[in-house]
This record gives sequence, C-alpha cells and structure tokens, in this order.
Amino acid sequence: MSLAMSGPEAPPAPPAIPRAVPIQYGTALLVLVLVTGPLLPVLLQSVLDGALYDAEYNLTLANFARLARTEGFGLVLLNTAALAAMTTVVAQVVGTLAAILFGRTDLPMARLLSEFFLWPLYLSALVLSFGWYAVYGPAGYATLLWQSALGDAPWTLYSLTGMAVIAGVSQAPLAYIYCLSSASITDPSLEEAARVSGSGTFRTLWRITLPLMKPAIAYSAVLNFTIGLELLSIPLIFGDPAGITVLTTFLFNNGISSPRPDHGLVATAAALMLAVVCFLVWLQGRMLGNTRRFITLGGKATRPRPFRLGGLRWPLFILAGLYILATVIAPIGVLVLRAFTAFLSPMIPLAEVLTTANFVQIFDYPVYSRAVWNSFVVSLVGGAIATALIGLVAIIVHRSEFRFRGALHYLALFPRAVPGVVAGIGFFYAFALLPGLGFLRNSIWILVIAFTMRFIPAGIGAVAPMLLQVSHDLDRAARVQGADWWTTSRRILLPLMRPALVGCFTILFISFFKEYSTAIFLFAPGSEVIGTALLQLWVQGEVGLVAALATIQVAVIAVCVAAVRGIFGVKLHG
Repeated sequence: MSLAMSGPEAPPAPPAIPRAVPIQYGTALLVLVLVTGPLLPVLLQSVLDGALYDAEYNLTLANFARLARTEGFGLVLLNTAALAAMTTVVAQVVGTLAAILFGRTDLPMARLLSEFFLWPLYLSALVLSFGWYAVYGPAGYATLLWQSALGDAPWTLYSLTGMAVIAGVSQAPLAYIYCLSSASITDPSLEEAARVSGSGTFRTLWRITLPLMKPAIAYSAVLNFTIGLELLSIPLIFGDPAGITVLTTFLFNNGISSPRPDHGLVATAAALMLAVVCFLVWLQGRMLGNTRRFITLGGKATRPRPFRLGGLRWPLFILAGLYILATVIAPIGVLVLRAFTAFLSPMIPLAEVLTTANFVQIFDYPVYSRAVWNSFVVSLVGGAIATALIGLVAIIVHRSEFRFRGALHYLALFPRAVPGVVAGIGFFYAFALLPGLGFLRNSIWILVIAFTMRFIPAGIGAVAPMLLQVSHDLDRAARVQGADWWTTSRRILLPLMRPALVGCFTILFISFFKEYSTAIFLFAPGSEVIGTALLQLWVQGEVGLVAALATIQVAVIAVCVAAVRGIFGVKLHG
C-alpha cells in the first residue's frame, strides 16, 4: 500500500469575476443615471410639440422659434446678463479687496473679520434675501430709521442694482477664497524686490501682488457670473414685484406657477440656460489649464510677509467692520430679531413686541413643522448616502484601474453645469415619464436623489484632495499581501479618508438643508422642506413666520459649522 505525497495546499482560486468589477461598473452606471436622467428629458421636451408624458407628440424645432418670438424674452435675456455681470463686479471687487486686506496685511482682528465675511457662503441666498428685506426693504429697520431722521432712503432693493448688491455680497466669499489662496502662495522674493527698489505698500500690491492674482480673479469671476445666471430667490423676491424678469423667474413663472404650463417653452428655455452654463464651466476648465505663466512658487517656499498699513490700519479696520455690520451682521441679526417679535420697528420699544408666537405657530401647523423635519431627514440621510457614493467614486477615479475612470470623473463633475432650476425641471419630467416611480415623485426621496445629483461635484472637491495625498505605496503593500482592490479600499483607504468624509458630509448636510431651487419643482404635499415653505409663507405675506423658519435654518447651520470645526477641526472652505 503506497501513500501519496501531499504538497503544500494550493491557494484558493480567484473568483471568476473580481469583486472590483460589479462595484466599479455599478457605481459608474448609478452616476450615469443620476446625471443624465434629468437632462435627457429636458432636451427631449424642448423638441416636442406636446408634453413629454402625452400619448402622442411629434419632433419639432418650433419651440426654439416660439421662444425667440415670445414677447419680452429679449429683455429677459438682457436682464439676466446684466444682473449676472453686475453681481460679478460687486463680488469680485469686494472679495479681492477682502482677500488682500484680511490675508496679506497687518489689519487688526483680520481673522475674526474674515470669519464673519464668510458667513454668507453658509446660508442660502433665499435667507439672505429675507434678511436684506428686513433691514433695507421698504419697511425695513434701517429704512424706517433713515426716513425718521433724514427723509426718503437713497436705496431700493427692487432694481437690478439693488439685486446685484445683495447677490454680490452673498457671492463675494467665493472670490475671497480663491484670491486668498492665490495671494498666500505668492513668491515673497518678488514683493521683497519691489520693496528694495523703493515701492511702497500700495504700489507693490498694485504692481506685483494683484497681477499675480489674475488667474484666481478670472476663474472666480467666471464662477460668480455662472452663479449669477442661476439666481432664483433674489430676482423672485425683489425682481418680480418690480416687473424685472430674468431667465430663472421666467422658468418659474411659466412652469410651476402657471396653471397651464407651456412645457415646450419651459424646456427650451431650460436647455438654453444649460447650454450657456456648460460653456461657462468649460471656460473655467480652460482657464485653469492656462495659468502656467503665472506660476511663481518653486521648491523652497516661505510665507509672504504681511504688508504694513501704517496709519491706515485702524481706519481700514473701521471700514471693514462697517461693511460686515451692514451686509452680514445686520441682515442676519435683524432677521433673527424679527422672528422673536410681533412687529419690528425703530419707532416701537423692543420690549413691547417681544414674543415667541412665531415659533409656536411654526410648530403648531403640521405643514411647517413637517418642512423642518423633512429638511433634517433629507440632509442627514441624503447627506450620508451621497457621502458614501462620493467616497466610492473618488476611490474608483483616483485609486483603481477601472478602464472608464476618466469618463466617470468627468461625469461626476458635470452637475457643476446644471443649474438648480434645470435639475428640478429635469427630475420632474423624468419621474413623470417613467412608469412605476409615482411613489417617489410625491415623497422626500425624490429630493434626496435630486440633491445628491446636484452636489456630487462639491463632495468630490472635499474628498479628492486628501485621497491624492495618500501614498500609492500603501495600495501596493496591501496587494503584495494578497488583498484585492476592494479589501485595500475598505481596510486602508476609507479609514484614512475619514476626516475628508466628515468634511464632505458636513458640506452636503448644509447644502441639502439650504437648497430650494431644485425642490420647488419637485415637492408635493407632505414632502415640503424649509426652502419651499419659506417661499410659500413669503407669498402669503407671513413675514414673522418667514423670519422664524429662516432663523431655524440659520441656527442649525451655525451649530453644524461650529460642531464640525470644534470636534473634528475640519474647515469648510479653502
């Protein structure tokens, strides 16, 4: 009887289909559906002679001709371009000056001032609009104070200029962040050479520092112009009553607000806006790729020396403080104060009108309390789901050999070019077109899906930089030990990405919580969120309830920002 010699046990055969394949292809397919799902129906509806969900319709280009012949549409386009341009000028001038003043000079308390300066970035333009109305509107606190002392107020918010100032102030933090990042890494030897040659502080800033900031200024200008085209709340609140219509309010008034929506006209206008914004986003990319001639920072970098303001330190500090008081603290503070009063006027002692009745009424009415609860659910659950998806997309794009990772990256960033109103219209058409999705159309989950699509690029921007800092040696070491791609990602990369994922979730939570432009086309009774409830209350003239609901949104975002900074030490800006 012979015994067979047994060798070492053979390793288990690898699976026929590696785990990476279904995960990577499944993720790519999900992102493809999310991004193209709402866009294709808009483009299709723009070339149909009937509604997309009708039984019969024909292809036609008549909608484009009809849109061009629509009475007043030329003025709509002119108003849109003028508002975007004026908004950009205000945002760029204020943001660039703030970046130099707070980031490159010895201005007293510059860090504190910069924190206040950034607050409009965290709040929705809708809430800021209500704040400006409470201070500078026809019955605003500052307006009444001025009228009682000096006569008619010299300002009006119900004009293109007034709207541009509100929008410009709310978008100035974007220009500030880009310009500050650029100004902080300027090669200090260039400025020192200017000083040695006899140039003073302001001449050096004008001749050296500011020209080197041109790429950041130009890039943020295109970004702010793009956002200016997409503005809805400010033109809706201040433009519509004055008869000033822009493209977003044209879509709103002919779509959701119309008893008989002209779907062909709305979709064609939405397609036009999508094409313009896509071009602007492409232009941003081209500008980022054409900045090599402005590179000044090489191997050994030192932080540039702050410019000394001399005798102008305190006058400039007072000016900066007055700006922040007038444009940030006053609108937010008076809005919050209005929430705790029955009526707010400088002619009436505050103690006589203090009340919590506005908040009691908010939580007594199911529709408003439900809006607060829905906003929390959408932001918490939706933010978590979106963060998981974005983390997976980032790993596939930057740490895998997936053959379509380049296309996936482009696809994930494409929603930057999709305005909120266009996304809302697109998801409305998509869910009306596809059978069996009615249960989603009347629930908060359609908002979760739509918000996720809109803010994928913001999440990628929060996660990708940290992932790129992780050495590929860790991946290779895990592979040597026999780990496959998914095990490496789950056991090594994801734990290292936790701080970035926390930042990503926080950004998404805030973005979901304050979003309104997409939701107004999608919400139904029972799926209201704070943004849609605010607009409904505003139309009804319930200023006290608007202030109370806006205060809840401000408080939640403030707690969120403070918590993520204090507990996790995560910054939510550049």
